[in-house]
Amino acid sequence: MPSDRILRLGRPLARRIIRSRFTVVSHDEHHVPRTGPALIASNHIGLMDGPLMGIFGPRPVHALTKREMFEGGTGRVLRAAGQIPLDRMLVDPLAIKTCLRVLAGGGLVGVYPEGTRGSGELNHLHAGLAYLALASGAPVVPLVMFGSRPPDGGVNSVPARGDRVDMVYGAPLSFPRQGWPRTREQVRATSALLHRALLDHLAAARTLTGRELPGPIPDLSPDDVVMNAPASTKEMLDD
Repeated sequence: MPSDRILRLGRPLARRIIRSRFTVVSHDEHHVPRTGPALIASNHIGLMDGPLMGIFGPRPVHALTKREMFEGGTGRVLRAAGQIPLDRMLVDPLAIKTCLRVLAGGGLVGVYPEGTRGSGELNHLHAGLAYLALASGAPVVPLVMFGSRPPDGGVNSVPARGDRVDMVYGAPLSFPRQGWPRTREQVRATSALLHRALLDHLAAARTLTGRELPGPIPDLSPDDVVMNAPASTKEMLDD
């Protein structure tokens, strides 16, 4: 299980540094269980989403992070902070097993079910979130981010000085743990329920904050799009 010691020790200082540049407001954190496992399912609009989830959440989070980020100094920091590398283009058994170990140990796993950064509208949901929920029995806590990317900002843009970021948590969604075999039908049905619930939470978060999402990313490159994620998910469900 990845260690979260560096993340736990570094969060107070990191919060002060980030808040010296822009405001971060976290809503309804009481929905995140104080103890025990949970999956934090967030929309994904900007580069800052992962750091904000890990630094400002009520508990440290082991977030699934694309493998390409684990290079050089950034990669060393991510590994030290307990983040989980993910190969988005293929089935990644190691990432799946690592997530399940974190959950079995009572930790939090962060998942971006859209698969990549984008508009954050949750128009498409990959089945990996449902698979992890059924395999672990851990509750799924919705999270919506507003302001972590400026309107029409590029793929690597961050909030400007003085901007505000809102993080809105929703009520946990629980599904009975499913042993072997987990069928495609079970996963698809659970994924459909999760998709509807996440969309409902997005609508509620808009009402609560009065905020809107930044729109599509104008300079999104083909490398940032998971072209064969549906096929990868399909293979994973046969496990």
